[in-house]
Amino acid sequence: MTDQSDKKSSDEIPEGAEPEKVLDEATEASAEPDPAAMAEAEALDAANDQEPVVDPDPLAELAEENAVLKDRLMRTLADLENTRKRAQREKEDALKFGAQKFARDMCEVADNLQRALDSTSEEDASAETKGVLEGVKITRDSLKQIFERHGVREIEAENQKFDPNLHEAMTEVEVPGAPPGTCIQVIEKGFTLNGRLLRPARVIVARAQSQSGQKVDTSA
Repeated sequence: MTDQSDKKSSDEIPEGAEPEKVLDEATEASAEPDPAAMAEAEALDAANDQEPVVDPDPLAELAEENAVLKDRLMRTLADLENTRKRAQREKEDALKFGAQKFARDMCEVADNLQRALDSTSEEDASAETKGVLEGVKITRDSLKQIFERHGVREIEAENQKFDPNLHEAMTEVEVPGAPPGTCIQVIEKGFTLNGRLLRPARVIVARAQSQSGQKVDTSA
């Protein structure tokens, strides 16, 4: 009851006061600006006034766009150059090694010609046989020249240090006086095609004496 009566008394117009005057004073009091809000608004206006509006520089934009386009152009040219080099390399490989399988098969022909010559001794051969052997020898030498003309080279193996990249060890034997790891006998000749291995040479490798306990690594 006390609160309601106090509220009612506070809302009542003082006795003897003019209603219009009291209403005007209340309106003016409510319309007075807040000093803190005014200070904040003035600060914002000042900050806006201090930040000048800068128009974008057309030259700077063109320079940036030019740099981007130049970078793309350089990358495209680099890709084209790499493609050209790769195509050129593939073309050269095709010319050098396109006949690799055919050359490998022709190596067997050379083997057979050599076996024919090794199977017969010229000293014990008849005149007719000597003529045949001479023809086989001419054919072998001619084939060897053709091989060399097309980049096929015979691999030197006998009395050479064993090289797993060029030689294939068929067996190892102890040979007195032979350095361990030396190819002491060639069972089948090997060939390369323009520097690339066409067929490894099959060899017999000298092994170290048993008392030394050493053994050459013949793994390819």
